[in-house]
Amino acid sequence: MSYTFISGATGGIGKAFSFECAKNNKNLFLTGRSNDKLLNLKEELLALNPNVSIEVYACDLTSENQRKEMFAFSDSKGITFNAIINVAGVDVQKAFTEYTTEKVQFQIRVNCEATIVLTHELLKRFTGGGEIITISSMSGVTPMPYFALYSASKNMLTSFFLSLRKELKGRKIKVTTVLPGGVYTRPDICLDIKGQGIWGKLSAKSPEFVAKKSLKVVKKNKAKYIPGFFNKFLNFIMKLVPLSLKMNFIANRWKKQTKDAF
Repeated sequence: MSYTFISGATGGIGKAFSFECAKNNKNLFLTGRSNDKLLNLKEELLALNPNVSIEVYACDLTSENQRKEMFAFSDSKGITFNAIINVAGVDVQKAFTEYTTEKVQFQIRVNCEATIVLTHELLKRFTGGGEIITISSMSGVTPMPYFALYSASKNMLTSFFLSLRKELKGRKIKVTTVLPGGVYTRPDICLDIKGQGIWGKLSAKSPEFVAKKSLKVVKKNKAKYIPGFFNKFLNFIMKLVPLSLKMNFIANRWKKQTKDAF
């Protein structure tokens, strides 16, 4: 029996993908940091659609041992996969010199190492064609002072999955990288969006919008998807602005606030 794997399943975007997939009768393998949240989510999904099979496994994605244990668990149940939805991510926002070493490693391990290693391991367990959706960010389009590590990690994901898409073409695996602007998820992110005024309001989308549209777009095997007309327009305009001007604007805007939500 094949499953859709979703990382960060109990967060705003991950939960929206979970519900949308359950509605579409997809069997789900869900992971996140909290076992209690995963079990509650499983109950909600089965109440919505009791005909799907749902497995949950709490995992610290920064831990190589816990990742290995998770795959040992799935292998023991004979689980194979036909879809990956990479959602888990960390968005610490501050000047780089204000990071602790632990926070530097944490963000890189979740956003980069875990996403790539999970994809590598899951592809070994595909039995045929399938789909991969990865949540990157508009923040990765341009280098962002005071949000530098997050921006760079998301840029890496976009670059990697665009390349992987070409490599997997012969295996009939569709790969789409999603670059949202603001998404109404955690309270601190909602406050950030509100603080950006009209720009934030025009850019932001609900997790349900991002999930539903992304699942449709991957069917068409589109390389990149930017949710929302305003974000597409902003991406176009940003390409016309000199890099030095963009970075000065970003630095002046983002140095005024810090966020260390994890």
